[in-house]
Amino acid sequence: MNIGDAAEAAGLPAKTIRYYEDIGLVRPGRNNNGYRSFSDTDLHKLRFLARARALGFSIDDCRALLALYEDESRASSEVRKIARRHLDEIASKIADLKALQDTLTHLVETCAGDDRPDCPILRDLGGETPKM
Repeated sequence: MNIGDAAEAAGLPAKTIRYYEDIGLVRPGRNNNGYRSFSDTDLHKLRFLARARALGFSIDDCRALLALYEDESRASSEVRKIARRHLDEIASKIADLKALQDTLTHLVETCAGDDRPDCPILRDLGGETPKM
């Protein structure tokens, strides 16, 4: 199948597929005319990559996971280690976002939101200390 059909079947933009080819994640065959020809195996890899990326795995993690997927003698502990590290990164990002939410919630709650010019949100953004 051509890149347009592969893109539609995998749910990926053709540009992304070209990028994956450029970095060696997929290696479609070529027809006599030089056009890419994607096999069912290529399509399966593209779907695998689409799902892994949707879960937030990095390109390097995707490369490692794809290699492990294709290695029938793999140890699932290696897969778990990659997934656990990614899960820890997600937890850290959630904690950071929660702290941002708490700070912004506090600032919004302390702002009167009226016609006066005094605004604790702007003071905080400007690095000013609160007026007494």
